[in-house]
Amino acid sequence: MTDSPTSSTAVENPAAAGFSGRTILVTGASGGIGAATVRQLVAAGAKVIASARTLESLAELCDETGAQPLAFDLTSEDSIRDALEGLALWGVVNCGGFGGEIATPQDTNIDVFDKVISINARGALLVIKYAVPAMIRQGHGGAIVNVSSQASMVALHGHISYGSSKAALDNITRVSALELGRHNIRVNSVNPTVVMTDMSNFYWGRPEIGGPFLEQMPLGRWATVDDVAGPIVFLLSDAAAMITGASLPIDGGFTSR
Repeated sequence: MTDSPTSSTAVENPAAAGFSGRTILVTGASGGIGAATVRQLVAAGAKVIASARTLESLAELCDETGAQPLAFDLTSEDSIRDALEGLALWGVVNCGGFGGEIATPQDTNIDVFDKVISINARGALLVIKYAVPAMIRQGHGGAIVNVSSQASMVALHGHISYGSSKAALDNITRVSALELGRHNIRVNSVNPTVVMTDMSNFYWGRPEIGGPFLEQMPLGRWATVDDVAGPIVFLLSDAAAMITGASLPIDGGFTSR
């Protein structure tokens, strides 16, 4: 098993250059992947709008990076529409998400299922719905990256709600890429493996769960937030100018089995 790199050792990606004058919205910025993406985009010269459900959860990150905070509720179309009205965005990162529960199809709580779908799929679609008109009017193209999951690509025990929501998000990615290509707006997704945070540790940190999982992964380690943020920044950049409609596994080779 290889050692896991830390955020302090993340290598700067030369492909991330060229964001000067571009405003990019990052949802879910109060979480680990979202915050890492904000930091990398700011370092690359982008103007970043960092969003989450509350301004309080964004205060430390925005003080650190200079990102503009924006609060809205991904379960509310009115909240999303009102928050995005008047924003001149060039890019979007749909990173806001909800893990839901670990349950089998027969044991799932359908109210939890509905909430997971509402945030992970419906919420991301609504952000695209209300961000894209201004992107089209500006006529400068743009890029959207949806943060999906390896759970959309392979069946994982207990992931009926989460995996279904991310599979829906992957289809939103493909159809959006098809519809928006004529406006030079690219849409891609990244599909990471487990990032070992406090939230994920309750399940994946169990030796009987995490051990066998890592044994099946060629790289044999959990992802870091920067392992995911780096490819997001790449897909937003001009270095990925011919990439759209793709779902990029960031999974240490797990889905290649």
